[in-house]
Amino acid sequence: MVIQKINYYEDLFSVKDKVVIVSGASRGIGLELASNFHAAGAKVVGIARTKKINNVKFNYQSIDVRNKSSFEKLCTKINNEFKKIDVLINCAGITISPTDVKFDEKYFENIINTNLSSVYNTCMIVAKHCNENGSIINFSSIASYLGFPNNPAYVSSKGGLSALTRSLALDFAKYNIRVNNIVPGYIHTSMTDESYRNQSLNEERRKKMIIDRWGNVKDIVGGAIFLASDASSYITGSDLVIDGGWTIKGL
Repeated sequence: MVIQKINYYEDLFSVKDKVVIVSGASRGIGLELASNFHAAGAKVVGIARTKKINNVKFNYQSIDVRNKSSFEKLCTKINNEFKKIDVLINCAGITISPTDVKFDEKYFENIINTNLSSVYNTCMIVAKHCNENGSIINFSSIASYLGFPNNPAYVSSKGGLSALTRSLALDFAKYNIRVNNIVPGYIHTSMTDESYRNQSLNEERRKKMIIDRWGNVKDIVGGAIFLASDASSYITGSDLVIDGGWTIKGL
């Protein structure tokens, strides 16, 4: 009897030929994820508001995730071409420094609309096109667990997103679509660059971590591939915390 060799682990964690949408793909974590999923053999469509980005190999489209109609048209186009959507990664998000704006309704609504309402819309739209055994990965924050000062809209948006993920995990189970959160800690991106470059702020944040360094965008890739692949087929409504140990550190 000939026993066929099976590359079990490669197959288990494979995203090859999966059709993947990544929002926030013009920079930071989103760009890193879109590039690495493409390198791993996925058919990636990355979207962001930036009109054009150079030197990327994945399919990039300039779309504002807050524009429900534009996103719906994109999903219809992708579904017509590939006959499926396997994975949605909601990585788009904004924060506004309290020193830059006056705390008012527009400030609050802008962040809620981008970080929470638009995610609800993209999830609902993709669910109509998503392949059975699909995966939706939302990007929350340790701000969904902890209180952080002077940024109530951002903290509220991420707390709401965490709850939304659990709710949709239940609602989408009948479609065999899993919904999970990745919860990053302090990752060095353009959003956190100001505090990263400030020596005292950098040190203050680093001391909160068990792993004695700030995270970088590459630290997120493995977790995202895990949640997109069959390796996580029995995981839904969960948080994957990638924070260097910030949220569990005691003394």
